[in-house]
Amino acid sequence: MLSEEFVSAICGPPLSSNTAIAKDVGIYCHTLSPTYSVKSQFKKSSVPVNCLAVSETHVFAAQHEKAYVHVYSKLRGNQEAFVAFPERIRCLTLAGDVLILGTTEGRIMLWETCTGRLVSTPPRHVQAVSCVVATPHRVLTGSDDSDIHVWSLSQLLELDSAVEHEPERSLPNHRAGITALSANSSASYDTNICVSASKDKTCIIWNYQTGDALRTLLFPSFPLCISLDPSSRAICVGCEDGSLYLVELFAEKPLLGPQSEDASTVVQVLSAFGATQPDVGPASCLSLSYDGTMLLTGHPKGQILKWDVADNKTPVQLANLNAAITNLVFVSPFPTERPTKPFNIIKPSQAERTYTFTAQLEADLSPETRFDSLLNSAGFSQEDLENAITAFQQPAAGSTSEQEQLQKQNEELWEIINEQKALQKTTLQRLAEAKSGQT
Repeated sequence: MLSEEFVSAICGPPLSSNTAIAKDVGIYCHTLSPTYSVKSQFKKSSVPVNCLAVSETHVFAAQHEKAYVHVYSKLRGNQEAFVAFPERIRCLTLAGDVLILGTTEGRIMLWETCTGRLVSTPPRHVQAVSCVVATPHRVLTGSDDSDIHVWSLSQLLELDSAVEHEPERSLPNHRAGITALSANSSASYDTNICVSASKDKTCIIWNYQTGDALRTLLFPSFPLCISLDPSSRAICVGCEDGSLYLVELFAEKPLLGPQSEDASTVVQVLSAFGATQPDVGPASCLSLSYDGTMLLTGHPKGQILKWDVADNKTPVQLANLNAAITNLVFVSPFPTERPTKPFNIIKPSQAERTYTFTAQLEADLSPETRFDSLLNSAGFSQEDLENAITAFQQPAAGSTSEQEQLQKQNEELWEIINEQKALQKTTLQRLAEAKSGQT
């Protein structure tokens, strides 16, 4: 059975003197299914909202109101590095092996964890970068100045140091600070959508590649956190008043797609999917499972709640961590096939100009031979069987030339035999003539 795991982070001191929960633990790795359990813990972290990123081998956690990032090794189960940056970190995310950080000064920094290369942009945001998300080819940053910038990931990682780092476009429709961003990983020009949440009580659905605002969703209270469904069919929104909303994009009256022409550009969202109790508080973070059937919410009072999206039943409390939950990140259950794995991270440096790529090889880089493919396959493949049958039905390659050579040798031997026979006949005739002459 496929297991589901997620990572949670807390920020701030313990809420009560509960001795059953360790006071110095800041990050928890949970197993959600088949049965819930806490898999591992990492100590000495206070992680604000949007400041946790998880890869297959490491956990990256920016610290509250500091210019530090703690790096933990999932393979060894301990803290691997303490990394200092020039500015305080407000948010971060991962794009492969590149850690992207947003700072309080309005700039973004990109750290190649396998080489130690650090790229920094000018402060293109007027205020702090509050959230950042990465897609296969783009980086999106939201700021307290209410603007969203779309960057090209390849241009940000350009090796030419003289390149001026500018965003491809800006999305300026909001009128207050951006609180959350969520984007899909589509590579199609028409389906590159993202959702932004703002303190102006709206969420806007964008085509971030064209810069078009597709729909504006109005809420009774300003949204704190959002999450796109894995198949980009719905949006989950947690608001300040404790309400949770599930907005379907392709319902009877679709908001997107060719059948959405009659839909209004501004949509008022009133019916809530669920609501939390006042003693729990509003959801400060939320995350959808990879099949889109389960929603996890983290709350300021320390609770992690599990919601069933399909049945819409009363939520189940998974854990109470005795501190404000600020981040929930699902770990992908699908293994990625990559030739390398970063076993150890390389600390960032702007002083160096030459870098060494450091990683662990995960696969044989030599091409696979036919013998290897036959050795690793179960039985004989259909192609090999058909080739063998065809080879039996046809004469072997080069058999015609061999027959001609044998025939030629036979002819030469027969010529020699005939010559010997003629010579023998001549000798016998001369012998008979000699005998008759003597008599």
